[in-house]
Amino acid sequence: MGVLDELEQAVREVAERVGPSVVGIGRGQGRGSGVVLADGLVATNAHNLRGEETTVVFGGDRSAVGRVAGVDVDADLAVIRVDTGGAPAIAWAEDTGTRVGTAVFALANPGGQLRVTFGLVSAVGRAFRGPRGRRIAGSIEHTAPLPRGASGGPVVDTAGRLLGIDTNRLGDGFYLALPADAELRQRLDALGRGEATARPRLGVGIAPARVARQLRRAVGLPERDGLLVRVVEDGGPADRAGLRTGDLVVEAGGRAVTDADELYEVLDQVGDDQTLTLRVVRGTDELTVTVSFGESGAERVGSA
Repeated sequence: MGVLDELEQAVREVAERVGPSVVGIGRGQGRGSGVVLADGLVATNAHNLRGEETTVVFGGDRSAVGRVAGVDVDADLAVIRVDTGGAPAIAWAEDTGTRVGTAVFALANPGGQLRVTFGLVSAVGRAFRGPRGRRIAGSIEHTAPLPRGASGGPVVDTAGRLLGIDTNRLGDGFYLALPADAELRQRLDALGRGEATARPRLGVGIAPARVARQLRRAVGLPERDGLLVRVVEDGGPADRAGLRTGDLVVEAGGRAVTDADELYEVLDQVGDDQTLTLRVVRGTDELTVTVSFGESGAERVGSA
């Protein structure tokens, strides 16, 4: 048997073994894909959801309405509680040491049509920005081509065992997947149980330091390093504290901040019902803004 014959057989075997565990998320052409974790539970990307309920499409054109059990937007993960109708749970790979050159298969089910493609791991330990700008590290880059609506689908090894969950299309034939390691399994288990974790949010959209410097220079203001507030969420913690669009955040919790990761690191240290002091430049004036967090200022991972 030649190499191409072996590859053809491997694709067929993966499709037969893993295909029943892969689902579509959303109606019509679908917004994304997902994978059965256990009886009644499906994992997908948070960016595939549009509310607390979604249609889940299984093999054989069966569909059911599922409800979000838990979602972590910053990690781009979600678990849906739905009648899986006997669809098998995917098997996890025991060895999570995926390496450059590892042969992988990617599966998706956009609009109820199973897709299976072959590729190689091209890099490991890649990082990208999640839906709200937080850095997601440790992802697997692979070359298995995928159609639109593939995010949330599984990446598996030649035995059909889960290596990762596709999340981010890079373009030029590359895709990033969240590695199916012990940490991912723990996160998905917790989301499936509906467990909530507090993650403080300011409720602002920000621009990086280079943009802030350019804009301040363009309007004749002294250049300063910091994060430019582009938008303030109505009723959010920043809005209640008096932060305005156009403000330049130069310090958070006494620490200079020049990129989003530094700000997120400070936010992650803020506990429930605590406050965060921001040093802000507004035009040429410097002022201190105290942001209060609480139930309305912390996103609960276990809710949509």
